Amino acid sequence: MLAVIDPQTPVTSADPTTTRIGWIGTGVMGTSMVKHLLDGGYHVTLTNRTKTKALELLELGASWVDSPAEVANQADIIFSMVGYPHDVEEVLLGEHGALSTAIPGAIVVDMTTSEPALAIKVAKAAAEQAIHVLDAPVSGGDIGARNATLSIMIGGPESVVEAVRPCFELLGTTIVRQGDHGAGQHAKMVNQILVASTMVAMAEGLLYAARAGLDLETVLASVAPGAAGSWSLSNLAPRVLRGDFAPGFYVDHFVKDLGIAIAESERMGLHLAGLSNARELYGRLQDQGYGQNGTQALVIAEAQTSGFAWPPPASS
Repeated sequence: MLAVIDPQTPVTSADPTTTRIGWIGTGVMGTSMVKHLLDGGYHVTLTNRTKTKALELLELGASWVDSPAEVANQADIIFSMVGYPHDVEEVLLGEHGALSTAIPGAIVVDMTTSEPALAIKVAKAAAEQAIHVLDAPVSGGDIGARNATLSIMIGGPESVVEAVRPCFELLGTTIVRQGDHGAGQHAKMVNQILVASTMVAMAEGLLYAARAGLDLETVLASVAPGAAGSWSLSNLAPRVLRGDFAPGFYVDHFVKDLGIAIAESERMGLHLAGLSNARELYGRLQDQGYGQNGTQALVIAEAQTSGFAWPPPASS
C-alpha cells in the first residue's frame, strides 16, 4: 500500500534552471536521451557500468559519479535506463542503489523495459521514503532516441507524470500515462508482442522475395507504403538489405522482453502463439551468437532454417 505519499500532492515541475537530473545507464539509447536533456539546459549527473561509454556525454557537460547512490544524492529527478530486471534491482534497490540516498520528494523514473511486478516493488519501497516513482519504458529504438521521437508509456500518479513531462518532451513525441505503477510496463509488453510477430513477418517476407528472385529494394518500395507497412519494415528492412545488423535494440534484450511478455501472459491465462513462435526464433538466433546484434538479424536465423544464405547472392 503506497500510503506514505498522497498521489494528489502537487509535485514541483521540472525546470532546467533549478532541477538537477541524475541518469543511470548510458547505452545505445541512454546516450542520445541524455544529450537531449543537456541540450534542453539541464545539468545531468550520471553513472554507467563502463565509464568509457559516457565520455562523450562528459565532454558535453555532464558530471560523472561512481555509483547510482551518488547520482541520487545529487538529483531531484533520477532516470534509470539499464538492461535487465536484475539491473533495475541493483541500481535502484541495491546496497549502493539510488533509493539508498535519494532525498525525500525526489522522483525516480525507470525507463528500462522490465517486469510490472518489479515496478510496483520499487514504488512501494520508494513510498516508504517519501520518494515518487514512475515506470516509463519507451519504444522507438536507437532512431527514436536519437531523433527524440520516442513513445513513452508511463505508470504512476498523474501529478508526478506532469512534473516530469518537461523532461519527457525532450525525449519523445508520444507521452501517455497508462495508469498506476506497473501500467507502463504492461503497455510496453503490448508493444513488444506486436513487434515480435511483425519482425518475424518482415524476415519471412524478405526471404520470400529473395528466393523468388525479386529486387528487394523494389519490393520494399511497393509494400512498405501499403497495408503491410510497419515501423520495422520502413526502418529495419533497409538495414537488412545493407547487411547492417548493428544494434538499435539488442537481440539479447528482446529475448528478455519476450520472456517477460510470455510470463505475464501465462499469469493472466493467455496463450499467445505468435509471441511464443517469435520467442523460439529469437532464442535460436541468440544461441547462434547474435545476441549483441540488432533485432533485424532475425533474417539470418530464418534463412538458415531454409538452408538459404543471407545476404542472398547478387544474381538472385
